[in-house]
Amino acid sequence: MTDHPADLELLLRRIIREEIGLTPVAPADKWRGGTLVLRPGTPELKEKTWPIETFFHKIVMVRNRLRTLEQQVNAAALPDEVKVKLQGYISGCYGSLTSFNLLFADEDDHFKGSGGD
Repeated sequence: MTDHPADLELLLRRIIREEIGLTPVAPADKWRGGTLVLRPGTPELKEKTWPIETFFHKIVMVRNRLRTLEQQVNAAALPDEVKVKLQGYISGCYGSLTSFNLLFADEDDHFKGSGGD
């Protein structure tokens, strides 16, 4: 265990973040400082740009909310067949988001659909 209250507090904060799915997540180095550009197919329309970090943060928020939803479904007093059905929808959402895995620095942070763990 730890000898200092500050160490214990840091440990507890880390455990809580991990349990609710709020672990720190970093974008891959190649994307840091980059820009996301959405260019319309119609040339006279203006393109939209965002810092990749802003987009990455939103993707991570979606992932964290899906994890929270998954935990809530698993803990809910629902019939098993309803839980299985809801879990299938959640897995489908994860699967739809796997295209964004290239943004993550750590493979452990990747989205995994029904084919993953």
